[in-house]
Amino acid sequence: MTEANDARPQLPLGLAKRGYSGVIHRIATADSGSALSDIELESRLIELGFVEGARVEVLHEGIVGGDPIAVRVENVTIAVRRREAMAIIVA
Repeated sequence: MTEANDARPQLPLGLAKRGYSGVIHRIATADSGSALSDIELESRLIELGFVEGARVEVLHEGIVGGDPIAVRVENVTIAVRRREAMAIIVA
């Protein structure tokens, strides 16, 4: 790991607020709270572009409870539920 990665704490994307930007470190589906199975959730997130090393930015939060969130992954904007975003570990 580089110093920049060490200096910034890792957190689930589901806890990030509007304006947050970082890099995806890994997908950790265990205990994400999703109704999907771990394998199905991981597959869907990868298909949407949530892959290790991708840059992410939280663009918008839903009005009711801040859910879903609009996230830019590289150059694509995606809406994702916070409970699914809990499986995306960023820093």
